[in-house]
Amino acid sequence: MKRLHLLLILLAVVAVAFAFKPLLQSALAPLTSRITHRKTVADRLAEFGEAARGRLKPRFDQARVKYPPASVKLVAIKADREMQLYASDRQGSNHWIHTYRIQAASGVAGPKLEEGDLQVPEGIYPADSLNPNSLYHVALRVGYPNQFDRAMAAKDGRTNLGGDIMIHGKNVSIGCLAMGDEAAEDLFTLAADTGLKNVTIIIAPVDFRSGKSTPKIAPLPPWSETLYSQIKKELTVLPLKESP
Repeated sequence: MKRLHLLLILLAVVAVAFAFKPLLQSALAPLTSRITHRKTVADRLAEFGEAARGRLKPRFDQARVKYPPASVKLVAIKADREMQLYASDRQGSNHWIHTYRIQAASGVAGPKLEEGDLQVPEGIYPADSLNPNSLYHVALRVGYPNQFDRAMAAKDGRTNLGGDIMIHGKNVSIGCLAMGDEAAEDLFTLAADTGLKNVTIIIAPVDFRSGKSTPKIAPLPPWSETLYSQIKKELTVLPLKESP
C-alpha cells in the first residue's frame, strides 16, 4: 500500500511539473542565463536598446510614422548591397524609413537551392526569431525555407535545403546578410519592439521597381520567373526611395 501511495505522489509531482514547465522555464531563465553566461533578448535590449531607438526614432519622426510601427518590411537588394527599411502607419500605408548598407553577403543572384551552396535565399520570409548570442554579435533569423521553397524543392527532387539564414552583425557572411554591429542592433531592437509576427523580410536579386530585369545567371531554376513575379508584387506597394 505504501508503494502505491508513493507511486501516486510521484505521478502527481510529475504531472504538476509538466503542467507548470513553461512557467518554471520562464522564471528560471534569468538564473540559467547568468550561470551559462548566455544573454537573453532583454539583456541585449538593456545593453543597446536605448541607443538603437535613439537612432531609429528620428528617422521614423521624419517619415511621420509612430514608433514602434504597426509592421515592418526589410527589403534586401543583393545587387545593390542594400537593406531598405519600410514601416507602415496605423492606416496601413508603407513609408521608407532608412537604407542600411549590407557589409557582406556571399553567393550571387539567384535563389538558394541547397545546404552549402553559400547562397543568400531569395523570396518573401517571416522573421523567425532573435538570437541574442550570435557569433556575429546579434541576429535576426530569416524564415527560410518557406512554403514556396519547400514546394519547389519537392518538385525538383531536392531534400537538403539548408537553413539558419541570419541578418547579423560583423562584416563577414556565409550565406547570411552581415550588416555591421550598429545596424544589427537597430534591426534587432526594431524587430523586438514591433513584434516578430509583424516583420516581413523580402530578399531580391535586383530592385525590380527601378526597371532592372531578372538577372541572366545560368542556370536559374525554371520556376525562377514565378518567384520573381511574387517578389515584384510585394515590392510594388513600397515607394521607391533613392539611397542616401
